[in-house]
Amino acid sequence: MLSAHEFATLMLVKDSADQIADREELGTLLERQLVAMERLAGGGVRPRITQYGDSLLRTLVRIH
Repeated sequence: MLSAHEFATLMLVKDSADQIADREELGTLLERQLVAMERLAGGGVRPRITQYGDSLLRTLVRIH
């Protein structure tokens, strides 16, 4: 089960990945394959939501 902070981080990655700094919760999301790190053309990286992460968020919206 994800913590409230991990859910919030997952939502932030989906909506504004460019504004996510190195958050502690990213490690858990990466381990659970809800987020992946995307390599940018300039050499940097940023988190992006995976298909599994997107599916989880869509399921939560339907339940809520």
